[in-house]
Amino acid sequence: MVIIFVVVYVVAVTLGLAFLCFPFMREPMQVFGQRMADRIRVPASGMFRQGGGRLQRSVGALRNAARDARVAMPSFSPWWLLSLLLLLLAPALAVVLRHWHAYDGFDHTYSRDKNARIAELLQGEQLVPPPRLPPDLFTTREVEQAHPLADSASRQWELLDADFRQRLLMAFKLMREQHGYEMVLLEGYRSPERQAQLASLGPAVTHAGAGQSYHQYGLAADCAFMRDGRIVISERDAWAARGYEHFGAVAEAVGLSWGGAWRTLVDLGHVELPRTGVLPRRSASA
Repeated sequence: MVIIFVVVYVVAVTLGLAFLCFPFMREPMQVFGQRMADRIRVPASGMFRQGGGRLQRSVGALRNAARDARVAMPSFSPWWLLSLLLLLLAPALAVVLRHWHAYDGFDHTYSRDKNARIAELLQGEQLVPPPRLPPDLFTTREVEQAHPLADSASRQWELLDADFRQRLLMAFKLMREQHGYEMVLLEGYRSPERQAQLASLGPAVTHAGAGQSYHQYGLAADCAFMRDGRIVISERDAWAARGYEHFGAVAEAVGLSWGGAWRTLVDLGHVELPRTGVLPRRSASA
């Protein structure tokens, strides 16, 4: 419907410009207008005679004005006409072309196809989770401040969704090979009870209640960096800040959603694999 309206509008404006700029089109239209005026000028009868006289005078004035306008009509340059036509045709062209390009952020079919292609690439290389780290690495003050209750968090890779697990392992591999960062899994699967416990600590920790996070479905993970035998989380460390930038780009490259791109409660170490129908509507996912 919008396209039809735009096309009709453009045609009408184009005819109007042609009338103004081209005498060979303007003169026949003026002749047609004069003929119509002559018909209207036929004397009226009866009670409309007086009104007909007024109408005749009005039509005569219009004819004189049209003749004067024709004499005073400026000559338009072809380039001026071309500029006007391009200006008028641009909206119609934009409406037509918008159907020829699909934006990733709005075309969910494209997003699903992209994830499917990434999954096919990952199937060719089944990555193995790294060995478990000593528990005392997760009890430092930095870890506890950035990730409350980290000592009791689950870091069992086998509890993660198989597809998500391979994507995350690929992200870890790319971070190590391309950027020189060793990644660490802080928390993977999270039970509804633990999610409720973290939610009780306030919105600074999480906005999601029990059953409202991808952690409950093995589709999310919180990650950090390993440097000199200790875990580094804080982005106040310039080295870690650069690492998070790389991590966000790598995560998106393997089809994961990065928490550092969120508008509220930015979570630089969080990644997840969104799936339609998994979470309740209008729920947070951290």
